[in-house]
Amino acid sequence: MKIAQIAPLVESVPPKLYGGTERVVSYLTEELTRQGHEVTLFASGDSRTAADLVPCIPQAIRLGGKVKDYIPHYLRMLDLVRQRAMAFDVLHFHIDALHMPLFRDIGWRTLTTLHGRQDLPDQPCLFESFPQLPLVSISDAQRRPIASANFSGTVYHGLPVDLHVPNYAPTGDYLAFLGRISPEKGPERAIAIARSIGMPLKIAAKIDDADRVYFRDVISPLLQRHSVEYVGEVDERQKTKFLGNARALLFPIDWPEPFGLVMIEAMACGTPVIGFRCGSVPEIIDEHVTGRVVRTVAEAIGAVSEVISLERRQVRRRFEERFSAARMAQSYLDLYRNLIEAQGADRRRNVVPLFNQHRLRRSDATSLPGLVERLPAPRK
Repeated sequence: MKIAQIAPLVESVPPKLYGGTERVVSYLTEELTRQGHEVTLFASGDSRTAADLVPCIPQAIRLGGKVKDYIPHYLRMLDLVRQRAMAFDVLHFHIDALHMPLFRDIGWRTLTTLHGRQDLPDQPCLFESFPQLPLVSISDAQRRPIASANFSGTVYHGLPVDLHVPNYAPTGDYLAFLGRISPEKGPERAIAIARSIGMPLKIAAKIDDADRVYFRDVISPLLQRHSVEYVGEVDERQKTKFLGNARALLFPIDWPEPFGLVMIEAMACGTPVIGFRCGSVPEIIDEHVTGRVVRTVAEAIGAVSEVISLERRQVRRRFEERFSAARMAQSYLDLYRNLIEAQGADRRRNVVPLFNQHRLRRSDATSLPGLVERLPAPRK
């Protein structure tokens, strides 16, 4: 199968440090390539892949530091994709809705995975405007605000099973917080939970420019007063050690999380998770197996002793069953095949009636007037 993967340009594929969507695109691209499919990746030039890479910007935007306006670079990428569109069986987009106006006429050849929140007030009118482009959700919770949109299915994220080595005997007596410093991610809650039970907390997270004041005024003072260590952003190798040595991951979010990749990264390390009941969390955590789903800080505090005593081998086993890259790739391949089969069915429905409608009688074969008479009238 010939497949195009169109990635965001904010981070490289895979990201060098923080990055969710680009990381998932990398895992999917490499697994599809490993299975023998012809995959072309449209991404930043500093990406690393076994697929055919089409560089759409020399260096990813966030760490490159030179790009002031990302729109021109995305438009250039979309033009490159459009020029080569008919060479692929499927065009798989991971850039929200930026491509939709340009690919409306070949929507039947596209698949769009939505990676962000969909509960914002302007979202429904967007998908109502482009109903011919099939969508994929990354959790059932993500699609609820736009349930009437053209969804082909839900595909949970997956990781290569050999990416993280599970740690069944962690040496660190700490709780972990991994991701991004922002109010909706709940670092204040994580600090409150750790402080209440007297356990150290390690925070590995990036800080966006928009959240630097929040970090300075709210989080930084808490680091000075409690056993909380901020270690900054971590790469994939550091992440394995950081999560694997933690007794549990705290995921105290306060927003409709579309998926939450960090939860399955922790599970891959054998580390259980305490997550707040928002968005996808109840779909990802298996209660009393890979962690606990809670509603409040008080519930989280009460759940810690149980969670840190969960069998870590079972946590890892459940990750392998539900969240491997191979499982994710197979789910997408099923959707690709459905898309291609639907394309064929549409062609048969449209072409055969048209052929029958204009098929000539034998007596018309040598009669130019008869031929002209049976041709469809020109449009005015």
